[in-house]
Amino acid sequence: MMMQVCKAIEKADVLIEAMRWIRQHRGKITVIKIGGSLLEDQAAMMHLLLDTVFMESVGMQPVIVHGGGKAISENMQKAGIEPRFVQGRRYTDSESLAIVQRVLGKEINNQIVEDIKMYEGQAESLSVAFNSNVLFGQKLALTDEHGTEVDMGWVGTVNRVDADSIRKLCGQGIIPVIPSIALLDGALQDGEVQDGLTNGNTPTGQPLNVNADTAATAVAKALHAEKLVFVSEVNGLRTDPNDPDSMIDSLNADQARRLLASGSIVGGMIPKIQACLETLERGVNKIHIINGRLRHALLLEIFTSMGVGTEITGQ
Repeated sequence: MMMQVCKAIEKADVLIEAMRWIRQHRGKITVIKIGGSLLEDQAAMMHLLLDTVFMESVGMQPVIVHGGGKAISENMQKAGIEPRFVQGRRYTDSESLAIVQRVLGKEINNQIVEDIKMYEGQAESLSVAFNSNVLFGQKLALTDEHGTEVDMGWVGTVNRVDADSIRKLCGQGIIPVIPSIALLDGALQDGEVQDGLTNGNTPTGQPLNVNADTAATAVAKALHAEKLVFVSEVNGLRTDPNDPDSMIDSLNADQARRLLASGSIVGGMIPKIQACLETLERGVNKIHIINGRLRHALLLEIFTSMGVGTEITGQ
């Protein structure tokens, strides 16, 4: 009996520790980007989505932005299409785009929404596939080392977010779930040029495949989110990618810039940290990088003093 009482007291202590953070973040938006093979790890997704439902239940306003690159590649191969990447981005022709829309915009997106509901939360798709799109953009313009334009097909960037629709759902206690697909921006007037896009010469309503980190960053900036959390298979920012013990618990924007300049940050972490810095400059207060395979990593990072990943702040 005494042992049961002690365990109950330990649980109460955990809640008391979390109370400070709950009060601090109550009513504020946190954008959670889910990517990588986590989406196919049922156990990891269960704990991640349970954490997200808990966040909403205690007054926070979580927004999920997700990718789905592994599932897209697998479905392309089944269709006899070899995935091709240019400068780290997936070349997306019309056939590939149809798979992206089905797998990312419909199947994965709908599964996340249904799972949240199964865990007694409320969620809604904000997806091109369900005629509720909130991301708008333009075709991505890349050049090679010779300055020649590189054809990426229907790959895009986000230049406008329907923040009002997202905030409306958050205010109703509903978790928005957004796939990284944008529509070619039709808000421009005929003949008007914005960042190289002329509405008069380009079809609007055209879906665009967008990098999920890019999409999450755009959503966080548009919502002036309190936090942006990148959830993947990496436990945080490491000075040595192969050494988990080299993870940095916390740093500010100036320290992150110095690490980039020194070459200590390498590989796919470089564009992620660059996106983090840009997001901090646009008003997001904190960015977290956590390993979603760690059980309840989201709650541990946000609601405990120790944390389990890397926290990057503006100051």
